[in-house]
Amino acid sequence: MTDRFEEAIHKNLKQYLLGVKAIDERLPECPDVTDKWEAVGSSYIPDGAREYRDYPAASLGWMMYIGMAVAKLWDDEWEIYSQIEDLYVYMRDKRGYDNLDEYISEDVLMVRGEEQERLAQMVDECATRVNYALMREQIEPGTKEAFDAYVTCLRQLYLFGMAVQLKRMGYHMERIR
Repeated sequence: MTDRFEEAIHKNLKQYLLGVKAIDERLPECPDVTDKWEAVGSSYIPDGAREYRDYPAASLGWMMYIGMAVAKLWDDEWEIYSQIEDLYVYMRDKRGYDNLDEYISEDVLMVRGEEQERLAQMVDECATRVNYALMREQIEPGTKEAFDAYVTCLRQLYLFGMAVQLKRMGYHMERIR
């Protein structure tokens, strides 16, 4: 997949999330969470890809929730959670794939009620934006290019999930004067 496509996804998500004040202009750096992307993404792809055709918003959105969850776990007790071989399977198996969003928001992020609803709306909007951009590319389904584009979308959603959660927890990337 081209860098142009990834840059477009990045710009779209960043613009939206800045507009709803979910992230700061300068995105956070958290190598521990970023470094988990490859393992989490590889583990997630079989489930996410299978669900994409019928439930694209969930298939994409769940990865944003996962990015948020990994950031929260990093902040809580990373010395324990970093040792878990497969964080995605660890989270998925708590309530199953279909309820991954609820498990993460309720049991990991500890949000309920209106805050949970606002979070769900934001994730859904991000997933919808990414899916629309993916459809606009008119890539032939089932090809390597389609797979690469899907993985690119998941990666951006994971990283923005991390950024959203780090800001929610009070981490800000600001210049020190």
